[in-house]
Amino acid sequence: MIRTDALDQLPVRTALPALERALDERGAAVLCAPPGTGKTTLVPLVLAGLTGGGPVRRVLVAEPRRIAARAAARRMAWLLGERTGERVGFTVRGERVAGPGTVVEVVTTGVLLQRLQRDQELAGVDVVILDECHERHLDADTAAAFLLDVRGTIRPDLRLVAASATTDAEGWARLLGDAPVVEARGVSHPVEVVWAPPAGTVRPPHGMRVDPALLTHVAAVVRRALAERDGDVLCFLPGVGEIGRVAGQLSGVDAEVLQVHGRAPAAVQDAVLAGPSAGRRVVLATSVAESSLTVPGVRVVVDAGLAREPRTDHARGLSALTTVRASRAAGRQRAGRAGREAPGAVYRCWEQAEDGRLAAFPSPEIRVADLAAFALQAACWGDPGASGLALLDPPPAGAMGAAREVLSAVGAVGPDGRATDRGARMSRLGLHPRLARALLDGADEVGGRRAAEVVALLSEEPPREYGDDLAHALRTARRGGDGYAARWRQEVRRLTRSLGSTGAGDGGPDDAAVGLVAALAFPERVARARGEGAFLMASGTGAELREGSRLRSAPWLAVAVADRPSHAASARVRLAAVVDEATARLAAGHLRFAGEEVRWADGDVVARSVERLGAIELSVRALRRPAPELVRGALLEGLRREGPGLLRWTRDSEQLRLRLAFLHRVLGAPWPDVSDGALLARADAWLEPELSRAARRADPGRIDAGQAVRRLLPWASGDAARLDELAPERIEVPSGSRIRVEYGGEQPVLAVKLQELFGLSETPRVAGVPVLVHLLSPAGRPAAVTADLASFWREGYRGVRAELRGRYPKHPWPEDPTTVEATRFTSARLRRD
Repeated sequence: MIRTDALDQLPVRTALPALERALDERGAAVLCAPPGTGKTTLVPLVLAGLTGGGPVRRVLVAEPRRIAARAAARRMAWLLGERTGERVGFTVRGERVAGPGTVVEVVTTGVLLQRLQRDQELAGVDVVILDECHERHLDADTAAAFLLDVRGTIRPDLRLVAASATTDAEGWARLLGDAPVVEARGVSHPVEVVWAPPAGTVRPPHGMRVDPALLTHVAAVVRRALAERDGDVLCFLPGVGEIGRVAGQLSGVDAEVLQVHGRAPAAVQDAVLAGPSAGRRVVLATSVAESSLTVPGVRVVVDAGLAREPRTDHARGLSALTTVRASRAAGRQRAGRAGREAPGAVYRCWEQAEDGRLAAFPSPEIRVADLAAFALQAACWGDPGASGLALLDPPPAGAMGAAREVLSAVGAVGPDGRATDRGARMSRLGLHPRLARALLDGADEVGGRRAAEVVALLSEEPPREYGDDLAHALRTARRGGDGYAARWRQEVRRLTRSLGSTGAGDGGPDDAAVGLVAALAFPERVARARGEGAFLMASGTGAELREGSRLRSAPWLAVAVADRPSHAASARVRLAAVVDEATARLAAGHLRFAGEEVRWADGDVVARSVERLGAIELSVRALRRPAPELVRGALLEGLRREGPGLLRWTRDSEQLRLRLAFLHRVLGAPWPDVSDGALLARADAWLEPELSRAARRADPGRIDAGQAVRRLLPWASGDAARLDELAPERIEVPSGSRIRVEYGGEQPVLAVKLQELFGLSETPRVAGVPVLVHLLSPAGRPAAVTADLASFWREGYRGVRAELRGRYPKHPWPEDPTTVEATRFTSARLRRD
């Protein structure tokens, strides 16, 4: 029997006429409704015609998380008075509860992508609802892009609803072709904000690590909230590990402590969503409870202020979830959970002054995540570059480049970037392309069942108590009776079925099989020991094991999970398997290099015959007679790193370079650019044949740089003959002296004794540029600087004469220097002459 009373109480009901009108007129709409209003449960039932009397339509509801998909289906079935699997069903990875009469099916966005790849038309589906699209999960963004492509080409009748728990819907409305935005008002009660920062210093999160002091403080705030407020307490924490640690510190509280996360058993999830029991409850939850789930009975929220987001270090080939400060939008969502049914309170475990410095919204996954799976989806869709997909944020070029490299290495795409048959099969496995490669290739080596077992371990990281040894974790999962082991066995069955008859090999002992499959998944992370628990991965990144790890004595590892703490030089290994060199060579064969290697290292040419696996050197021997072209390339690299100073520069050659630089700056072509970069770019034009005859660092030092640079002069045009005219090395002054011109600054500089310029009224010029005259005393010390001699004789000379004539009485100091003869001698010498 339909529970009409419960349906009538859902606030989203008032927005349904506008939503149906928007879909009738435009075929797409954005629905904004706060959590708990019924957007996830009532809207699909109405659009499917299961309530309200409309025509029956088949509706797909896409949720970002498995726990939310199951919960939504169960709630809708309960509202209809039915069991799940009748008119309302769900499908998540490895589990399907639906039948021939199912009209509303709730799926994860990953399952929706799989269906779209198999059947772009979505035959039989009338409406697709993308729920919680504000969370900006990558699968949801991708599914939306594919659905818009389908609507624009082959299914203009397909109706789309983007359902968001926030009012920031303008972007989605534009994406859906300026679709109407329909807003539903929720029942909201005032929520008091209580700032509850830790009293002491708490280290900021990094990687997956959260300071235990913060978790102890959060547990204390939960106890405080229970003492100060009525109702159930909902506490937000970043992950399963933190939930478990806080739960351990809440033993003895006068309340039932429940843990809600994607790995929680279905019975626990049902208990949380069923509503309050006789006593009070403390629900410890991840961000899944922000908007995907409604927890009845909550009057108090305790917010640790943290969240988990994916991050990828493309340079090191490391990707993992990392702990970050939750955004202000997430904080508002979490606080709103306390005011769903009555006035409530939120205890925020940070300073009020910090709140304004938080990010406004969570980072869209497409900007920060590993894009290999997205790139494969796009390639299978027929758009390898994703340039034709309607996305709120374009994928970063660097991340897409790294993703294409991964896909090419595992054989998922061809040279043109389009999916191969193997890539199409990989995309249907519901795995990251790396794990799909490990499953397919590993099945041939170790058997389908064992390959599936290891890949299932890699697709959902085992609990920390399983240890860091992947082979030991496999044995623990096989005999385990915990929730993880149950989910692992379910995934093993799914993967084994997906292989069909593939993979009949036995592969030897478990440890070897585990190592091979892990190495196939992460070939650039095969690592060789370099002592004291330290390893070097093929990617070039160092890796370290924790103290006490049983893996520390292994000569080789296949690193499955690692992260790199901020400011740390090496990655920290969290899960790995022992392998031998033969396995490393097999898995990472595409990274093998064997040949002559001549390069610039440690300030000289290093020539050797080397075999490498990525950055790992397997064998090395010195080369006696390396190929001259390789030596030349190494010397050029040395010049790039250390500059032209490797050559022999005399004062004259340095002065020649400065003269040419001046002419290039003032006159331009044909006078050459002689900057470091320009000289290195034209090494062929001025360093040959000497460079090709060089064999070691000392040889470039024998090259006369001045003679070499003269090769760059414009000889062909005849302008080279004017070098001394346009930029003379020396200028003859009225005294007869030839004074060197310095060309290092903005203006050429002529430093000359003042008496040697008597009678000269015009400032000397070089290539039309007045020189900057440094007038010196008889002792050669600066007395004045001018670029206008005539003005100096009129206005500045008198003061210089007054200051210096008493100090240098033996030298001439005429009242009018423009009418006397220049000299470099004393007055007495002049009289004798």
